[in-house]
Amino acid sequence: MQIYSAPMQCESEARGADATYGFGRSRKRLCPAFTFTELVIVIVMVSLFVLLAQMRFFGLLERSTFKAQVHDFVSTMQMAGRAAAESHRRYEVIIDLTEQSYLLREITSPDLSQVLEEEIIAENELGSNCWVAYVEFDDGDYANQGLAKFRVGHAGWHYGGKIVLMDENEQYYSVVVNRLNRLISLEEGDVGLLVPRAREEIQL
Repeated sequence: MQIYSAPMQCESEARGADATYGFGRSRKRLCPAFTFTELVIVIVMVSLFVLLAQMRFFGLLERSTFKAQVHDFVSTMQMAGRAAAESHRRYEVIIDLTEQSYLLREITSPDLSQVLEEEIIAENELGSNCWVAYVEFDDGDYANQGLAKFRVGHAGWHYGGKIVLMDENEQYYSVVVNRLNRLISLEEGDVGLLVPRAREEIQL
């Protein structure tokens, strides 16, 4: 009823005006309404708001995807360290810089170059918004392609180092493997690596 009340009122007012002036033709009175131009402007503004919301949503999704991938990688490294510390087994995280993937396996064979299917505990691929730029070990070894391997046993990591990751904005993040205290940490930027000093360099 409320929808039609305004037009009825306008129509009755028009009839009243005709009766007052006594003209035989009808007299129209303008009622408030949206013009075509105003309707187009409203539609454009709503479309812009929707577009901005979508851009913000997908931006947050990409950032959360990068964080999720980094979190999975760090968790895999930490899982290897904890499993080795709680047992006398050896584990290895193999990073394939060419294929941008990694896997965690339990070492059960004397042949370390061969990865058996039953040894694989977890494997994952990095996405287009998160990839490994290079890997540096604390003994000076460096890799930006091929395989980089981090082995850990009950006594700790055989080698320390850092895995430098890059996001879609080419921002660097470093996953640091500390073989002295077993810690795996994530730090912003391409951080410097603590290299163990040789015994002859230490002055007593």
